[in-house]
Amino acid sequence: MRESDLYEPVKAYLEAQGYEVKAEIGDCDLMAVRGDEPPVVVELKLTFSLTLVMQGVQRQSLFDHVYLAVPVSSERGWKLRYRDIIRLCRRLGLGLLAVRTGQNPGVEAHLDPGPYEPRRNSRRAGRLLREFERRVGDPNVGGVTGVRRMTAYRQDALRCAICLSENGPTKASIVASATGVTRAATLMRADHYGWFERIARGIYALTPQGAGALKDLAATVEVLRPSGE
Repeated sequence: MRESDLYEPVKAYLEAQGYEVKAEIGDCDLMAVRGDEPPVVVELKLTFSLTLVMQGVQRQSLFDHVYLAVPVSSERGWKLRYRDIIRLCRRLGLGLLAVRTGQNPGVEAHLDPGPYEPRRNSRRAGRLLREFERRVGDPNVGGVTGVRRMTAYRQDALRCAICLSENGPTKASIVASATGVTRAATLMRADHYGWFERIARGIYALTPQGAGALKDLAATVEVLRPSGE
């Protein structure tokens, strides 16, 4: 397939809507005009790429209504990236056309160009800010994948584990008071890491797995000990 194979289906799609369409007007792959309405510009590419996005952004310095056109694809990669592609185009104010070539050519508009006003996810933003405020130090390395992150929740679990390792089986209320982890009872009851064992009502002990975690995470443990805070 060539980029020029996309031209005729896109042209027919716009002409069916009353546009006059011409190709290669300056740097624009396709320009369409309908009466006194603002022009429509379409950039054609065989794949959705950064080059295509940059071309679309460049055309926006000339006209408001800019579409990116790529072939319809059943490839897994397109399906996995589709939502991200739509989000990117919407944020940049670009339209997106999926072009079908061959014996049954056609065009499907997935997104029309327009101004973008992001909707803030205040609830999620609040959770991230609370995580930032509660996390002690900077125990993770940015950009690293495939390793377990040290979260504020995990640090609280370590505080509880430290308390149990030093005092033996202890009531959850005492752990909460000694460590400052107000959610100690809920945290130890949930036992997401396998560190805690309930031996009586409201009383928890450290498991061998918990003791091992204190050794494996010794550097973080030293930071979290009361004397190191």
